[in-house]
Amino acid sequence: MAPRRPAGPPPDARTLHEAALAHLSRFAATEAGLVAVLDRRIARWARAAEADPEQVAAAVAAAREAARAVARRLVAAGAVDDAAFAEARARRLARAGRSRRAIAAHLAAKGVKAEEAGGVLPEDDLPAALALVRRRRFGAFGPPADAEQHRRQLAALARAGFGAAVAAAALDMPAAEAEAVLAARA
Repeated sequence: MAPRRPAGPPPDARTLHEAALAHLSRFAATEAGLVAVLDRRIARWARAAEADPEQVAAAVAAAREAARAVARRLVAAGAVDDAAFAEARARRLARAGRSRRAIAAHLAAKGVKAEEAGGVLPEDDLPAALALVRRRRFGAFGPPADAEQHRRQLAALARAGFGAAVAAAALDMPAAEAEAVLAARA
């Protein structure tokens, strides 16, 4: 096992800003997500620090405050935009076949406020249900299903967050009509 590297000085505003920019250069993030990334960096430093526990606790508290200030500065500069993140992520998830419920839960987990998430959710779940039906090769996109297979397909759509009426409509829609709905959405 390789020897542990010393922890070095506690993270300050400059190093946290650099870490935030490095993260944002690779990933889209919300303000809450960026703060979580910086907090994990601070926690890694605290675990590796070999100083007095009281000094480490004080340094962690100061670093966490600096992390929040860095995130606020990046939001003010426009580098982090929760609304744009929510819109892009909701659009991508809907195209992938995720329901309104699943998209709302995903955005909430990423730290998007309910008001912002509500404005970007798709109005209709049917195109997303059709995308899932096509991906899973159900309904018009797969072989004919017997009653038991149809019930299982309905159950799969229900587990994905689609209501009974939307799931039944997606499974029972003819292939040409389903393709037209999906093409209109793209």
